[in-house]
Amino acid sequence: MLNVGLTGGIACGKSTVAQMLVRLGGHLIDFDKLAHEVQDPEKSAWHDVVNCFGSEILQPDRKIDRNKLAAVVFNHPEKLRTLNEIVHPRVYEAWRLRLKDIEVQNPQAIVFSDVPLLFEGRMQHLFDLTILVMIEPEEQIRRLMARNPISYGDACVRLSCQMPIRDKVRLADIVIDNACSVAETEKRVTDVWRNLSEREKNKK
Repeated sequence: MLNVGLTGGIACGKSTVAQMLVRLGGHLIDFDKLAHEVQDPEKSAWHDVVNCFGSEILQPDRKIDRNKLAAVVFNHPEKLRTLNEIVHPRVYEAWRLRLKDIEVQNPQAIVFSDVPLLFEGRMQHLFDLTILVMIEPEEQIRRLMARNPISYGDACVRLSCQMPIRDKVRLADIVIDNACSVAETEKRVTDVWRNLSEREKNKK
């Protein structure tokens, strides 16, 4: 099995590339979805999050209201740190179980773990190699404003909260430039898939 970390800057089209890789035969594990799953009612992190931040963060169906929780931890680094200390270990545990399940079903699988802040979290050691989906910062801002009803200033602030894309390029094993047409990106993704398939075959 080949264990690949997939990441990218905001509005770079990482999800689009991930779906292309799935269509080619890859398995996808989404860390954001895992974080939501472990906080579902009665799941591993749910009790600790509610005990820590209060039942006021719950919706009528007992699900955690993510907007209310975000409002509690926003601009409070110590509360955000506490939340991460509750959630992250459960996410890693769920991820490892998912990896194991995939490997049992298909020992030759190529697994892509979609991790938005892979490099910021210094998580490279968890993977056999990493792929970065990128576009230039100016294009990131343009796409972000087209995707979300936010101002240029707000888009710049969101971008500044992430590691600069050029720093990520230096850290990644494979870079997919997504500034071109969908057809060109698809061709690049297919080339990457062939490369990964060869790596998996030759892996010892």
